[in-house]
Amino acid sequence: MIGRPASITLEGPAGLLEVVVEEPAQAPVGLAVVAHPHPLMGGTMDNKVVHTLVRAFVLQGWRAVRFNFRGVGRSAGAWDEGRGETDDMLAVVAQHRADPALQGLPLALAGFSFGGFVAARAHAALMAAADTDPNAARPSQLVLVSPATTRFDVPPVPAHTLVVEGEEDDVVPLADILTWARPQSLPITVVPGTGHFFHGQLPTLREVVRKHLRLAAAGG
Repeated sequence: MIGRPASITLEGPAGLLEVVVEEPAQAPVGLAVVAHPHPLMGGTMDNKVVHTLVRAFVLQGWRAVRFNFRGVGRSAGAWDEGRGETDDMLAVVAQHRADPALQGLPLALAGFSFGGFVAARAHAALMAAADTDPNAARPSQLVLVSPATTRFDVPPVPAHTLVVEGEEDDVVPLADILTWARPQSLPITVVPGTGHFFHGQLPTLREVVRKHLRLAAAGG
């Protein structure tokens, strides 16, 4: 396990959810919630790619929250093929959005592999809710790393979504990501010479995400 703050629990749709909250050095500029890879394949919130996403957000001034899906670690419940896991992410978002320190600040969703699928689903759910409820959270950023387009029906995402993929990914091949992205005319950022877990390229991934956040903050 990569060193991190102690976890806490909060109420989720299927029982308690295990959560880790990391704060920036200054008052947060927004809330980022990060989802982990496939629970049935060993995925947890302590995955190194998830940790890298958290570090990128924290270094850019965001409060970063990661959590274990239902049935993982100290989170209650059982695997639900992405449906309940999406509800888990939405519950984490809702409880942190209620924090007065985050009122009116931007919301970002992020995820790796299966977590990318869940983050895209959660994003779609929040946008749909915001269409009818002016008080609902509308995410300003969506960051997906190797979203699991091969095994799951990842919904379309906004044009400004950052999608990062390893050139040699053998779990979610680049060709499958492009098949998903092509109808949306969605640009993909490809990190050369690395696979699904970005071994040896995690600093590159971190800097890609940080650059994206810097440009977004500057209105670029």
